[in-house]
Amino acid sequence: MDSSLFFNAFIYLAAATLAAPLGRRLGIGAVLGYLVVGAVIGPAGLEFTGRHSEEVLHFAEFGVVLMLFVIGLELDLGKLWRMRTSIFGLGGLQLVLSACALALAAGILATDWREALGLGLILALSSTAIVMQTLKERGLTETSSGKQGFAVLLFQDIAVIPILAFLPTLTHRTVASSSGGHQSDSAITNWINGLPAWGEGLVILAAIALIILIGKFALTPWLRWVARLKVPEALNATTLTLVIGTALLMNSVGLSPALGTFVAGVMLASSPYRHELEANIEPFKSLLLAVFFLAVGASINFPLIAAQPLTIAGFVVALIAIKALVLFILSKIFRLSLDQGLLFSIALAQGGEFAFVLGGFAVSNGVLSPEITAQMIAAVALSMALSPILLIALQRLILPRLGTTESDDSPAPDVENDHSRVLLAGFGRFGHPIIRLLRSAGHMPTVLEQDSDHVDFIRRIGLKCYYGDATRLELLHAAGASEAEILIIAIDDEDGCMEIIRHAKKHFPHLEILARACSRDHAYLLHEAGVDYFIEQLGSSLDCAIKSLDLLGHDLDHAKDAARRFKAKEIESIENLAAYRGDKNQYINAANQNLRDLDSLLENAPLKTDPPQSG
Repeated sequence: MDSSLFFNAFIYLAAATLAAPLGRRLGIGAVLGYLVVGAVIGPAGLEFTGRHSEEVLHFAEFGVVLMLFVIGLELDLGKLWRMRTSIFGLGGLQLVLSACALALAAGILATDWREALGLGLILALSSTAIVMQTLKERGLTETSSGKQGFAVLLFQDIAVIPILAFLPTLTHRTVASSSGGHQSDSAITNWINGLPAWGEGLVILAAIALIILIGKFALTPWLRWVARLKVPEALNATTLTLVIGTALLMNSVGLSPALGTFVAGVMLASSPYRHELEANIEPFKSLLLAVFFLAVGASINFPLIAAQPLTIAGFVVALIAIKALVLFILSKIFRLSLDQGLLFSIALAQGGEFAFVLGGFAVSNGVLSPEITAQMIAAVALSMALSPILLIALQRLILPRLGTTESDDSPAPDVENDHSRVLLAGFGRFGHPIIRLLRSAGHMPTVLEQDSDHVDFIRRIGLKCYYGDATRLELLHAAGASEAEILIIAIDDEDGCMEIIRHAKKHFPHLEILARACSRDHAYLLHEAGVDYFIEQLGSSLDCAIKSLDLLGHDLDHAKDAARRFKAKEIESIENLAAYRGDKNQYINAANQNLRDLDSLLENAPLKTDPPQSG
């Protein structure tokens, strides 16, 4: 048995183990962590992965297939139909305009217009894996920029097949006989190529219809039967069989495997077993995506970049700048606000993973020269690595200094002082109940929210809300922080939360500050900052515990009293343990003592059990 297979598997898994925590610890995100570590262990770095990064990359692309299946599970046909304008309108315009603009720019490098057009089509595609994972990390998937970005990516996945079919018509070079093997690996298989155009169309429609019929009429009864058997491995095997089988079917008729599994996911979106399917796929998807990002980092051709630094740098800058400009223009046409338009533009401005496949396909068909293809692949890999960095820079450095758009239907750029006693920073699931409860008691807070879509929603349901970043001191002044009595911080951003607290403590020391703790470490920071009250999702957890005790037959009043005492002890423990955070051994000892104290507290007032009801 080839030991190199196990060695490479060990290297990639070990790198994945280190990359995500390292990326999150440094504040750059898991995706960028994977890319950086991949570059370090790759052929141009420590050479741990040997010279087979391209093969690993193609294998790991199955992670993208699994990701599209999971996305499909979270949609339904009704929602997909409502997105048709974004998918085909925005997505179609993005592909056409980006391809034309990039082809014009590629004319500088290419010696033939057909080569330039081939480059334009390939580079117009963005990275589904990079974009979706980065948006998820940054909490942007449910914003308008995230939704429109997903629509564009979905159209691009659909468009890969027409691009594969169109590229051979641009052939203008003599193809070496040794390159024929690569062509056989493409998504356009030999048997479908032998059919007339109408025959190809019928085969493709039949394949999609087969997926729909199996998903709707065969798979749900099968899943019901398997679930009754209560054999977890059978359900896991069914899930993987479905995904792999769909991918093989789509590949055999010349369609994108990712598109096929997306359709299968949509068909199962209304199934009662969709959550179980998603849970079974998630570990495989996460691991393969991690390997994919590592392989992208490892595939960056640093020797070529070092040999042609100006050419590659110009290639990368032109690629990102042209795509970002086209995307931003389209964001204005489709009426995205300024902040969402910038996020949308930067998020999709990189090259995509399909460039690795389409580049080789174009070379084997005499469309692109090997030299230009090598430059293109290096530029695409670099642009994918730069994408998370650019998005972080946009969110941290640019958006906080910008207002919003000038259009009439956008949130007002100026914050008004409503002379409210309460100032609320952030909306979302944490802030929404706070607004409604305070309003019902006659205390409507002044709300600051930096997601323009949330602002629009809040206003549509009749509540007052202002667009603005509460980390900006001038906006806190404008919102009436000097007159308010209470500041509630409900944002899901630890750094932003601490920035607001610093402003409030320095400039508005009279404010009582109530804050959401995003983690235990964040709770310690809030305590050290002198925040009057903070909560780490404790209320919801205790409500669940009280209900559990009630169902287990304990007296409800005693359960509530135990939860009250637990909550008081938990807040006290944060105050006590904060002093030991710098010393791991002391912290562990103090945490163990705190646990014993808590057990003793609850044991001294044991929960009563309700007597069973007599029949």
